[in-house]
Amino acid sequence: MIKVGNLNTYVIGSYMDYRFGEKQIRTIAIVLRKEQVKYSCVMCCEGRNVTSPAEYTIHSDHFGFEYGTATITCHINSPCLIPTHVAITAREISESITSFLPVTNRDVPAVFPYEFTICISVMYDYNNVLNLVESMEMFRLLGAQRVAIYKTNCDSDTQKVLDYYVKRGFVEIIPWTIKEHIKVSSGWRKDLSSGQLHYYGQIPALNDCIYRYMYQSHYVALHDLDELILPLKAKTWTELLPELEKMYGTTVGFEFENNAFPFTAKAHTDYEQDKWKNVPGTNILNYIERVPNDPKAFNNYKVIVSPRLALKATVHGLLETLNPGPSTVRVSNSIARMYHSKYFEYPQNTNLIRDDHLWDYAKDLIPAVSKVLQDCGFIEA
Repeated sequence: MIKVGNLNTYVIGSYMDYRFGEKQIRTIAIVLRKEQVKYSCVMCCEGRNVTSPAEYTIHSDHFGFEYGTATITCHINSPCLIPTHVAITAREISESITSFLPVTNRDVPAVFPYEFTICISVMYDYNNVLNLVESMEMFRLLGAQRVAIYKTNCDSDTQKVLDYYVKRGFVEIIPWTIKEHIKVSSGWRKDLSSGQLHYYGQIPALNDCIYRYMYQSHYVALHDLDELILPLKAKTWTELLPELEKMYGTTVGFEFENNAFPFTAKAHTDYEQDKWKNVPGTNILNYIERVPNDPKAFNNYKVIVSPRLALKATVHGLLETLNPGPSTVRVSNSIARMYHSKYFEYPQNTNLIRDDHLWDYAKDLIPAVSKVLQDCGFIEA
């Protein structure tokens, strides 16, 4: 993350974009919304710098905070065909520039390295080892080959697990250091949570992940570590997504209804594992009762989408895509839904709904989790 000169602008990543006929570099940034600024792109091309004006848009989902997400666009014209690095500057700045970012996605592979990538934004104060391992192994069972985690901080036990998955190529850690520059909020409402940027900078992280994996992954799933999108009529995303594209088309993202499973409900210990009891965290297999959804209330759905459709992502869905019309479509909850397991209180008179679909994965999940916990030294073989 690089601060742009004396401006209140912080650039995160710069990515080649081939979707518009002419080549463009799109840079995801965090900007002070009230600051009036004109940017320039200084592109490094075959050993020399080429400067051109930049365009930018501030995303609408800033929730009233002083800072918001922005997309800064550099148009590439000959003689600069494939820039290797770019610096975003104030347009009037002409002195020597040293804060270049590498331009990624310069090559488009014939075959994407990953079918499914999960974008996790953001990890902060994290210490839930058992949940982390259960989530990672569920992601594998569902068909993900990559998990991108924007990490602010975690405890040493969590770091041990992250190192395990990074070493095996399953996880990419993107250091998320925005709180070193501006005050981030711990909530999504400015009137209830102080800070200058919405919820730890979650939205710029999601947008960066979309562009980071634009030409690396067939699909990206935008959700949190405590959320699992489970098919009900298939077992994996690999089976589910082709069916969804047949039903709904290939020009939209797919929304999955959120269903909350409280850790404050009764524990069902059919799959309790004694050897996991001293591992920090909660066994999600013990919680199979969900709170009924209020059809009149907003549902905190999450999405799976081809990143090449997306222009702007937000917490729940997409703000803008390449195609006119709806950017996302809600998948029927009889086909798939999201299982959100977390600690929260609910009204005592609530009639919880038993939903043990997660147990359908238990026979594969339990040995996979146990192996990781053994390899990381949390339990004995």
